Amino acid sequence: MTSRLAGRFAELKSANRAALVTYICAGDPGHDASLALLKQLPGAGADIIELGMPFSDPMADGPTIQAAAVRALKAGQTQLKTLEMVRQFRVEDQTTPIVLMGYYNPIYRYGPDNFMRDAREAGVDGLLVVDLPAEHDSELGPLAREAGLDMIRMATPTTDAKRLPAVLDHASGFLYYVSLNGVTGVGQADNATVRDAIGAIRQQTEIPVCVGFGVRTPEQAARFALDAEGVVVGSALVDCIAKAETPEQGVNDVLNLVSDLANAVRHARN
Repeated sequence: MTSRLAGRFAELKSANRAALVTYICAGDPGHDASLALLKQLPGAGADIIELGMPFSDPMADGPTIQAAAVRALKAGQTQLKTLEMVRQFRVEDQTTPIVLMGYYNPIYRYGPDNFMRDAREAGVDGLLVVDLPAEHDSELGPLAREAGLDMIRMATPTTDAKRLPAVLDHASGFLYYVSLNGVTGVGQADNATVRDAIGAIRQQTEIPVCVGFGVRTPEQAARFALDAEGVVVGSALVDCIAKAETPEQGVNDVLNLVSDLANAVRHARN
């Protein structure tokens, strides 16, 4: 059976365009507003959704997403509530892939076996565990594959040709290429450098490559969409929530930006 992620990338390949991958933190700024936003992202143009699992020590994230995690946790978000959000999303949408993105600690505390079972039953399609590198695949990889969940791996500008095979081993769904060193939401990547990196990756795998970190504007997204199979935007969306005077305004501002990003990505190759 074809996974939602594989199916979505096949659709987009036939349409000759990249995917817009949108990140939001579950429970930010509160459960109700976050759920409302999640449900509306596909209609605004999101092809794939990364749903952040809030954690108290998100070491790979910059100030914007760190603050989102704090807001969500203060509002009472839990792993159970995050999975319930996915369940409620699936009542209305059975086609948009959802990847849970976050850190190993909340999964470990939940219980990896129970988490994989519940995530699959909720309608999760993949996992991106930032602090669990490919060398530690045995921690979650076998459980994820048994549950039918894609295990998303990350490559960075420092991932050389010697290490790349280990990163690609057992990777599925897509490869998340971190466009610059550092944390999320800080800096801007160089397009030529990213293009060369994608070319090197494609010499070793056919897995789709999605570029993230440092992508904030429709113009930046369109440039990366020329070369990558997907473009990930997170901090710019979370910023909309942080700067809004009300949760409702935050939701609307995010959806408006997603619409602009989607339009840019969809027309990048035309």
